[in-house]
Amino acid sequence: MAVTEARPRAIAPRPRGRLLSWLTTTDHKKIGILYLINSITFFVVGGIFALLMRTELARPGTQILAPHAYNQLFTLHGTLMIFLVIFPMLAGFGNYFVPLQIGALDMAFPRINALSFWLLPVGGLTILSGFLAKGGAAAAGWTSYVPISVQGRAGQDLWIVGLLIVGTSSILGGINFIVTILRLRAPGMTMTRLPIFVWSILAQSLLVVLATPVLTAGLIMLFADRRLGTSFFDPARGGNVLLWQHTFWFFGHPEVYILILAAWGVVSEILPVFSGKPLFGYPGVILSFLMITALSFTVWAHHMFATGAVELPFFSITTEMISIPTGVLFFIWLATLWKGKIRLEPPMLFALGFIAMFLIGGIDGVWMASPAIDFAITDTYWVVAHLHYVLFGGTVFGIMAAMYYWFPKITGRMLSKRLGQWHFWLQFAGFNLTFFPMHILGLRGMPRRIADYAPDRGWSFLNLVATVGAFVIAISIAVFLVNVFGTLRKPRTASADPWQGNTLEWATSSPPPPHNFDALPPIRSNRPVFDARQAGLLPVEREP
Repeated sequence: MAVTEARPRAIAPRPRGRLLSWLTTTDHKKIGILYLINSITFFVVGGIFALLMRTELARPGTQILAPHAYNQLFTLHGTLMIFLVIFPMLAGFGNYFVPLQIGALDMAFPRINALSFWLLPVGGLTILSGFLAKGGAAAAGWTSYVPISVQGRAGQDLWIVGLLIVGTSSILGGINFIVTILRLRAPGMTMTRLPIFVWSILAQSLLVVLATPVLTAGLIMLFADRRLGTSFFDPARGGNVLLWQHTFWFFGHPEVYILILAAWGVVSEILPVFSGKPLFGYPGVILSFLMITALSFTVWAHHMFATGAVELPFFSITTEMISIPTGVLFFIWLATLWKGKIRLEPPMLFALGFIAMFLIGGIDGVWMASPAIDFAITDTYWVVAHLHYVLFGGTVFGIMAAMYYWFPKITGRMLSKRLGQWHFWLQFAGFNLTFFPMHILGLRGMPRRIADYAPDRGWSFLNLVATVGAFVIAISIAVFLVNVFGTLRKPRTASADPWQGNTLEWATSSPPPPHNFDALPPIRSNRPVFDARQAGLLPVEREP
């Protein structure tokens, strides 16, 4: 297996002006920061939409949103959070740290990397511009089931075009990651010495490249049905309504793992550092990632059990099977923590919160893998709870762990530990206050995607509790933003390796220079910086 060393490239003259240098940059580190800023912006927008929805549902009756306005908000809330917040945020960390962790100078295709980013705000603004169209924004849900999505007005067209742009960005980014990881590793960085985060980005990128074109094809067919007179999804003219569901979910379930794999990688990096132990079962983590990547293409139709048009035993079995490598990850994380010297710094708090919350979301999914149970809870608030325990309790907690872990490397500044602890406990409490009651609402029969409900159904109190929890989450995010902006006003004091990390990004300055490294330590294991410290090649720095 060839290992290719990244070679220095001629550096183009820097454009004048700081703003112009950021707008025209091809430096993977600056592009990674732009990804993070873009994702946080859309996160705030999507969060405001969520608060408006929860305010509407706090009690029966119409409070602030008419049904059509509510439909627009929940459609764009889901769309923004999935396509423009979670995945791009993880891609931002990947852009910044994959080249650093493999000892490369940059991504394989820097200009394509810049293009991948700039397509994102264009696609997001295209989707949001539907609010300015006659009839408002898309209102068919983030899954845009037909025939409702065929009947929508211009806002639905803008939703389709925006997602096509975002999908193109994802595919280009995925190809770039794959080539970078396979071809630009430093000498000694074999595939079996790759950091787990790099492995997670590789698995994520494979899923993106294989699954996203299927969604692209479905979106093109949907647009053609709407504007070009075709009949892919019109049964009256020989089409099939369920074709959209098959197309969407063949992408949509790998998408779940696209949204969680990199968070698994982050947690697998953080736990060894803050427990003072090597990761238990490094090969097992890699094998689990690869098994999940393969099996994710065999489970899509469990979203369609209630249609009666899919093979129930087959998709139930494959859905249960994919929980096996996921369960292996949990045992590996717990074994890594066992008898370790635990340091409860903010990154570790969020990593532990991730494990606990994702466990609940995973158990929810095991129940839904049974067709008999799924028939009873499909399209209820149980599904809303499950989705958010996986993608918020899982991925967003993982993203926050990454933010606190890598913020000193990106900025040269340490976030406040006290504010980080406040952020964690407020987010942890607010999250469970919001989404755990939704399990009970689902069991009591409350359907999702409704703007109002009758006062005599026994749903009012739990909805009020969920609304209070949503505002607690908002307060926690406000604490986080205060921490970030307050820290950015302070001088750079972070050392090169404040956490006593294991991987190569901790072998360079904080923040890294434009060329990433002045020198690389020898790479003889998957923990080269730990090895260098033990050999006396790098200083052992004090904990922050």
